[in-house]
Amino acid sequence: MPERPSGRGLHRGTTLALSAAMVVLGIAILVRTLDAGGGPLALGTILGLLFVAAGAGRLYFTWRGL
Repeated sequence: MPERPSGRGLHRGTTLALSAAMVVLGIAILVRTLDAGGGPLALGTILGLLFVAAGAGRLYFTWRGL
């Protein structure tokens, strides 16, 4: 029977998965906004960059164990 992951391991794995999803969602928002003709100050551009930054930051700190 396979081992069940510990609570901490499950939390870390879930955090990594959701952080990666945030990065992908941010990139999708950016692509959609730029495709629709949005400029650098468009709401979609700003939100997309914030999603990418938040997801990448979470990935970095989770990966480093901080």
